[in-house]
Amino acid sequence: MNSIRDEAHLEDLLSEPTPQVIETLAAIGGDLAILGVGGKMGPTLARMARRAFDQAGKKNRVFGIARFSQPGLEERLRGWGIETVRCDLLDPQALSRLPDASHLVSMTGMKFGASGQASLTWAMNCLVPTHICRRYPESTMVAFSTGNVYGLTPVHLGGSREDDELRPFGEYSLSALGRERMYEHGSQTQRMPMVLLRLNYAVEMRYGVLVDLAQQVWRGEEIDVAMGHLNAIWQGDANAMALSALGQTSLPSCVLNLAGPELLSVRRLALDLGRLLDKPVSLRGQEGPEAFLSNAQESHRRFGYPRVPVSRMLQWVADWTRRGMPLLGKPTKFQVRDGKF
Repeated sequence: MNSIRDEAHLEDLLSEPTPQVIETLAAIGGDLAILGVGGKMGPTLARMARRAFDQAGKKNRVFGIARFSQPGLEERLRGWGIETVRCDLLDPQALSRLPDASHLVSMTGMKFGASGQASLTWAMNCLVPTHICRRYPESTMVAFSTGNVYGLTPVHLGGSREDDELRPFGEYSLSALGRERMYEHGSQTQRMPMVLLRLNYAVEMRYGVLVDLAQQVWRGEEIDVAMGHLNAIWQGDANAMALSALGQTSLPSCVLNLAGPELLSVRRLALDLGRLLDKPVSLRGQEGPEAFLSNAQESHRRFGYPRVPVSRMLQWVADWTRRGMPLLGKPTKFQVRDGKF
């Protein structure tokens, strides 16, 4: 398949459960709550969970919890069989009224705008995890983090591993490490089995590093290759690995990198997109010796390789771009090297 027809087709693909997701969710008892469901990945992850429960013949409820500032999202989730609950997760009283759930996927956090709203960034990334752990002390949890906590890593090493030293810099990366520590503290003190997922970078047609590059190529903009390398993973595969991780929670909590298997050259990606879009490519700068890179071999060992290779993602993104299809309008800022998001 070389083309994704429209947003409905895209969301079907992003939410298609793998056999491992179906097996994992069939084996868990109790309901599932997805906190921060209103973000870029949350809706299709929630839908994948609902589809997996249904295909397994299970009646477990799926709760989608968020402020729901995006018009129409709540109705769309309900149409997929997800029970939505409005909640400001900074308000502990609001959290106390949330429905019980035996299993959680926490997707909360703040990245973009962190440089101008430092206090809110720290509150979202560190205070909210504390509230969540206190509200759900008897639940198991998969919590999203970011590969940014490693800091820049030498490209020749092939990406940071889970046991590497953490060297975050900038308000966002530091607060993201704080988020991990708060989840770890909740896991330890309340005996909550947990997995922390360090994601680096999810891609779909409306958002992601490949979309950013395709838009620059399409508009004829100069592409800076100083951040010369990256990881990318199809968001549907990231969704599937995150839900499969519900079967991997542990005490003490463990960390898994969530990323594609390849170390990708930004220069090569831009040239490939130029060829697919039939556009000239203008590059500037030289690749730096370091980048935000993750080695996700352990996740691939546990969950298998991603189903969608980079070559197919490039074809899909180029076709989507050429047809002028909808975008989320949220650039990843993957080229930022000073930690200011």
